[in-house]
Amino acid sequence: MKAMVLNQITQIFENQQPLKWKECPDPKPDKREVLIKVTACGVCHTELDEIEGRTEPPRLPVILGHEVVGRITQIGSQVKHLKIGDRVGVGWIYSACGTCPFCLNGNENLCENFQATGRDANGGYAEYMTVHEDFAYPIPDLFSDTEAAPLLCAGAIGYRSLRLTGIRDGQNLGLTGFGASAHLVLKMARFLYPQSSIFVFARSEKERAFAKALGAAWAGNTEEMSPEKLHSIIDTTPAWKPIVEALKNLEKGGRLVINAIRKEEADKDYLLKIHYSSHVWMEKEIKSVANVTRKDIGEFIQLALEIPIRSEVQEFELKDANRALVELKEGKIRGAKVLRIV
Repeated sequence: MKAMVLNQITQIFENQQPLKWKECPDPKPDKREVLIKVTACGVCHTELDEIEGRTEPPRLPVILGHEVVGRITQIGSQVKHLKIGDRVGVGWIYSACGTCPFCLNGNENLCENFQATGRDANGGYAEYMTVHEDFAYPIPDLFSDTEAAPLLCAGAIGYRSLRLTGIRDGQNLGLTGFGASAHLVLKMARFLYPQSSIFVFARSEKERAFAKALGAAWAGNTEEMSPEKLHSIIDTTPAWKPIVEALKNLEKGGRLVINAIRKEEADKDYLLKIHYSSHVWMEKEIKSVANVTRKDIGEFIQLALEIPIRSEVQEFELKDANRALVELKEGKIRGAKVLRIV
């Protein structure tokens, strides 16, 4: 099979090619695994962090990609719930132990043996991949392959973030950063909480205009004060500055949910600008989001079908994965970037 392979941690530049186009052996499914012929794979900001070494290091060499859609072409001898021909998706959670206290309590995202697709196991920047049947999710016919891909990470982690805010209908929600995940959060929040107003903070005028087109009540710069205090805010940026700015807009007793796998060290001095009285006082809360569970992905796919949510996507061929990553790093985004594998 053909695949885009990461062989080493490196920086991403315009003329750099961190992923190499290679011919690799076709993977073989184990007894409880399925073989998927990949048709689409989303490009996630987490992959920038993996390539440039800002997160837990991936095994090397590795095939990235954790927003995977495709058709099952082969099944293991003990597969029970899926069959050849099924269209399925794979998200960030590739596997968990299933027996630790976290797994038994439905928090498999916190499992010590959590494995991530495209980091600890080969992912979807390839023509084929394998996964345990319990971590493959049926994809409704309503969505095309490229529309479905971002739902598996950007959508699912956005769904978990929204759930962790604890927001109630009629309360104000803030979104700081407006990329692949946030634009889906806005769509689901408008459906689940129709009486709530949504306020968006984004760096570029294009992102702010996009947010307003999707129904945001207001959109402004990261540093601006929102016209109303916000009961919950979801941050989807890799920087510290939006955290500090968001806390100023948070209502008393409000909660800031950080949907980011890491924060940039170069921006850490901004933390010195946090003042207890104006940023944290009055029982404000800060909560992080770590990974996703199978339940998050399964529930979100059903919610996306009910709304329905149609992802805004920009398509690239598999061999153009490096260009997609460069554009993502440079902030050239509207919705989500997706690789087509044909």
